[in-house]
Amino acid sequence: MSGQANIRVSYLPRQELLLHPEAWWQGVLGVVPFGQDPDFPAPPAIPIAPVGLPELGTGHCTCEVWRASEPLRSGHSGAVHYRAGAQVLFGRLVLAESAPVKSGPEGPAVLQQATAQAYAQIFAALDGLGYPHLLRIWNYFAEINRAASQGERYHEFNTARRQAFLRARRVIEGQVPAACALGSASGSPLVIYFLASATAARSLENPRQVSAFRYPAEYGPDSPTFSRAVLAAPMSGNCLLTSGTASILGHSTVHAGNAAAQIRESISNVTELVAEANRVSGARRFSIEELQYKVYVRHTTDLDEIRRELALLLPASCPVTYLQADICRRDLLVEIEAVGSAAPDASADSR
Repeated sequence: MSGQANIRVSYLPRQELLLHPEAWWQGVLGVVPFGQDPDFPAPPAIPIAPVGLPELGTGHCTCEVWRASEPLRSGHSGAVHYRAGAQVLFGRLVLAESAPVKSGPEGPAVLQQATAQAYAQIFAALDGLGYPHLLRIWNYFAEINRAASQGERYHEFNTARRQAFLRARRVIEGQVPAACALGSASGSPLVIYFLASATAARSLENPRQVSAFRYPAEYGPDSPTFSRAVLAAPMSGNCLLTSGTASILGHSTVHAGNAAAQIRESISNVTELVAEANRVSGARRFSIEELQYKVYVRHTTDLDEIRRELALLLPASCPVTYLQADICRRDLLVEIEAVGSAAPDASADSR
C-alpha cells in the first residue's frame, strides 16, 4: 500500500456539518457527535459514534470529525461500521449491555460479556480487513465507578479487555494502543470507536508514570491494556495520539480534591509525552501549543476553574472541547486527551 493517510481531527459545530455538500464528506472517516442528542444525519457511508456525553461551556452540539487525504471506502463487519483508506481505518461499535445471552450475575458480568463481544468483533474486523494495528481506542460505558464484584465496573471492563487481547493473540504490554475509558449516564450502551492502521505504530510511555499495563493490584485484578500515547507511522498520517491523561505520578493520583492542580498535573504529563514523541522521532515534530484537546470534567461546578487554569497553560488558539463524564478513578476530577499532526517540514521518520 502506498500514499500517506494524513489523518486529522476537527471539532466542528453540528450546524456547520449540516451545511457541507456531498463532495466534502468523501474525505471523512467518521464522526463523533457529543451532547444529549448524539444522533447525526450524516451520509450512510459515514460511521457515527454516538457518544452522549453532555458538552460543557457552549450553546451548540460539537462533533469530532476524523478525515484522511486518501480515497475511502465503507462497510460493515459484524457490528463494526468502518470507513477506511489504504492505510487507516476508523470504526465504531455500539452494544447494549443486555445484548449478550450467556448466563451470569447481573451488573458487572453483563458488562464483561458486552466488552468481550465488542472487542472480539473489533479484532476480527481488523484482521479480516488488513488493518491489524490498533492506534487509538475510545471506550464509553455507563456508571464506570459503580461498585462491582471486582471493585468497580471499570475493573470488570479491564479484565474483559485484557482477556480479549489475549484471545486475539495481541500483546498486553509494550506495543499496545492508546486508549481511554469514560463513564456515561446510567442505561447508556457500550460505545467504542477506534483508529487502526495497516502499518505498525510506536507506543510511548511517560517517564513520570508507571505504565498502566504494570499497575499494582490495588487498581484492580487486571491492569488496563493501553499505552500512554501512540506515534503513528508516516504512512498512517504521522500524528501523535495521547491516551486519557490525568493527575497521576508513578501510579498514584495526586492533588485529590483540587481540580485546578489536577489539570496542571495533567498538562505536565501531556508535555512529557510530547517530549517523548519528539525524542523518539529525532526531531521537534510536535508541540503542546499545536495539539487539539478534549477535556473530561467529573463535576460541572469545576468547569470554570479548569478553564481558567488551561487558559494559563495553553494559547487561546488551541481547540478545547469540554465534556461531562465520570473518570476511571473516583479521586480524579478531570482527564485530558490530545492529538496533533507532525510539523510539515519534519524530515525524521519515527523509529
